[in-house]
Amino acid sequence: MRLEHESAPEGPIIKGFSGGGFRIDDNVYTALLITPMSAHGWSPPPIGALVEADLATLLAIEPRPEFLILGTGARLIQPPRILVRAIEARGIGIETMDSRAAARAWSVLRQEGRWIAGALYPL
Repeated sequence: MRLEHESAPEGPIIKGFSGGGFRIDDNVYTALLITPMSAHGWSPPPIGALVEADLATLLAIEPRPEFLILGTGARLIQPPRILVRAIEARGIGIETMDSRAAARAWSVLRQEGRWIAGALYPL
């Protein structure tokens, strides 16, 4: 699926996705850590084993993100409650959805200029 908009904010925008990954500019990432400033591939643990330290680079950006979009792969899987509480304790919200929805949400929210972070599991 292609996700194109007429005008884009600064920073990485997910331009499309498929079973092979998420397309940003000329790069395709199987799994993705993304901020308004950068995008990097990552090798995430199983969602049930995800801990705050796995998301440290996202949680450390300044200014602090409004919320973290967590794309859990091909289907929605709830992350560990302890992780959600730890992120919320930092004053950062967390929105969990499947990774396709997360990719679409990222693009829409960044078009609005929202300061967010994203962690997307493979599709």
